[in-house]
Amino acid sequence: MTDADAARSVGVVVVAAGSGTRLGAGIPKAFVRVGGRSLLAHAVDRIAGLPSLAGLIVVVPADAIDPADWPEDLSGALPPGARVVAGGAQRTDSVRAGLRALDQETGGAYEVILVHDAARAFTPLAVFERVIAAVRGGAAGAVPGQPVVDTIKVVDEHGVITGTPERTLLRAVQTPQGFAADVLRAAYASGLAGTDDAALVEALGGRVVVVEGDPMAFKVTTARDLERAERLLAAG
Repeated sequence: MTDADAARSVGVVVVAAGSGTRLGAGIPKAFVRVGGRSLLAHAVDRIAGLPSLAGLIVVVPADAIDPADWPEDLSGALPPGARVVAGGAQRTDSVRAGLRALDQETGGAYEVILVHDAARAFTPLAVFERVIAAVRGGAAGAVPGQPVVDTIKVVDEHGVITGTPERTLLRAVQTPQGFAADVLRAAYASGLAGTDDAALVEALGGRVVVVEGDPMAFKVTTARDLERAERLLAAG
């Protein structure tokens, strides 16, 4: 691999296949507008600024694969060579589709692959860079996270508390989650299930580290989150 190839060796899968039911917008969540632009366009804007970007796949709902159904600002936001593909019923299905599309583009020539939720549309570029640096530094995977401020209780099926984890050891994780490319491919080929990409890699014994996250990497899920995003954008 040449120095130029090494510099541009990051593939990114943007997961934008969520229905957005809790937003009640009647369109996929990533297509909802904030500050006059779709969440998806905001997310792609940031990713397009990555100096190491070598490939970008955006995964949308299967019934929105026709460009006529995309938010009108998406085409203009996509960098050259980016592709939009159809997702599946579950998030893992969508990520798997994105990974296949990445490998079709370049034959799998990536050092690091990032998986990012379009709903975390305002994640600063510095967070992406920290994740990439940790994987290039030798970790199987890296995820951004922030300290948990609430006390967390573990309960059983009856709601009875069975434990109180030490809060200083807990992190609320965000995206992008990044991995050595071969590690992530193996995790998705394993057939395992998990609530995020890191859980799959952890289940195979991979060493995943947490890097510093950012409050701006919050996930837009509810109408209140949309209001928060509008306020942040208005404040500059």
